[in-house]
Parts: sequence; structure tokens; C-alpha cells
Amino acid sequence: MQETSFIVIRGNSMRLDGGTMFGNAPKALWQKWIPADERGMIDIASNCLLVKSGNHNLLFETGCGAYLSPDMKARFAVKEETHILMQSLAEQGLSDADISHVVLSHLHFDHAGGLLSAWEPDREPDLLFPNALFVVGEENFKRSQSPHHRDRASFIPGLPEKLQATGRLVLKRGGDRLVVGGLTIEFFQSQGHTPGMLVPWIQAQTGSVIYTADLIPGLPWVNLPITMGYDRFAEGLVDEKKQMLERAVDENALLVFPHDPTHVAARVECDPVKKRVMPSKVFETLNITL
Repeated sequence: MQETSFIVIRGNSMRLDGGTMFGNAPKALWQKWIPADERGMIDIASNCLLVKSGNHNLLFETGCGAYLSPDMKARFAVKEETHILMQSLAEQGLSDADISHVVLSHLHFDHAGGLLSAWEPDREPDLLFPNALFVVGEENFKRSQSPHHRDRASFIPGLPEKLQATGRLVLKRGGDRLVVGGLTIEFFQSQGHTPGMLVPWIQAQTGSVIYTADLIPGLPWVNLPITMGYDRFAEGLVDEKKQMLERAVDENALLVFPHDPTHVAARVECDPVKKRVMPSKVFETLNITL
């Protein structure tokens, strides 16, 4: 039986408006979950999932990275100047050249920015991960090529062309699977946050892990009604979230959150009193073998 390691590593962190991150939830409620500063800004993490299976090193998401110019870093309150994800990989004895697959739920900058090298004056950032297959949802890739006015600022200009030019772009649809080493990855397609976002359900020999993407950005969003102002279709997202959480309970799957600054993962169970899915065990770090 081939064992697989699941490790949450950090990318660059940022701060965003708490009211937008929690949609129509009142500040009196959401500030109990994640405290805000005097401007109403909250910490947003880049939690990337490194999966080691046999000779394969898979990376789920890359965070916001360090490619933004200084003025744009200031706009999104990106805290670090250096490429934190590269440092996190080095701490695991790896570089970007050692990654066999980069799996991206969608191509918003806070999930795909880490694909690019750190900003330098008068130089366009380079695409990193020279040996990796880039796995992206087909519908979201098309969206990134021609975004709507509402979400145009969320995508990285020129990134789709860089990915295509590698010859290593792999486009997937909802229901598709990817078999790598001892893993089977099934892709659940979500439309609530952005068109064609793919939530990977990673099935190892002895357990399942779901990288929740922006369907559940962090622990507070396990609550069904809680959505983000960035979501294009909040009611549809709630329905998708319900479907995913019910399956997570059935499979005792581990949820890994992309943006929670404190709780990177959780298991969930159905609360018989509240009659809804609730966290049963939370993790502030994650390094497990399944």
C-alpha cells in the first residue's frame, strides 16, 4: 500500500475587507470569528496543499504570490516582499522544479499568483514550475481569457497565454478524474464563486481530502448561509456547499481551507441537535499520512 503525505504550506498573505469576505453577514457576527483592524480589514492566508505520493509532488494552489507591483501589493495589503511559497517548498526539501502537478481550482490572482516569479522593476514575471502539468478547469480557463467586467480585476493578464505556451496545460471538467501515483482526484465543478471552479476530492489509500477552494475559504464559511461578496451566485454556492459537506460527512473527509489564517483544515460531522454539518475537529497545522 502506497502512503501519501498531505502537508499544508504557506504562501504570501494579504488583508481584505471583512465585510466583503463575509457577504451579508453582520460585522457583529463575523468579527467573533476573524477579528478586523480599525479599517475593517481581516487577515487572508494562502494555504497551499503539498501532496507527496510516490515519485510525484502535487501542489494544490499557489496563493497570491509576490508578482504584484508595489502599488498593487499595497492595494491588497500583501504583507511579504519575497515569494513565501518558494521558501515553504524549500523547507520541505523541494523547489518549484520538483513539482509534478500544480492543480488550480480557478485562476483568480489570490490562487494562481504564486505561479509567477517575484516582482522586479522593468521586468515581466516569469512562469515558475518548469516541469509541472498545470491542471485547470476548462470553463474557468475560458473565463480567465475573457472575464466579465465584474471579475476582470481578479484574473492575471497574460497568465492564460503563459500556461498555454508551456504545452503542459491540462484542462478538466466537472466529474473528470486524474490518477497520479496512489491517488485518484475527482473534480467537483462549482459555479457559485466563479464559472467552472473545480474542487478537487483527493482519494488516497486510507482516506479522502477535499481542497475546498473558495466554496469554503475558511472555517467560518462551513456555516451554510455564510458566503462572500465576491461570489457571483450566492444561493447556488450554498447549494453546492451543502452537497459537498454532506459527502464529506459520509466519507469522513478532511477539508483543507485556502484562506483561513488560523485553522487550515477540519473534519466535519452532522450535529443532531442543530441539524446541520458542523466542524468536529480543527487543525492549525497539517502534516499527515494517509
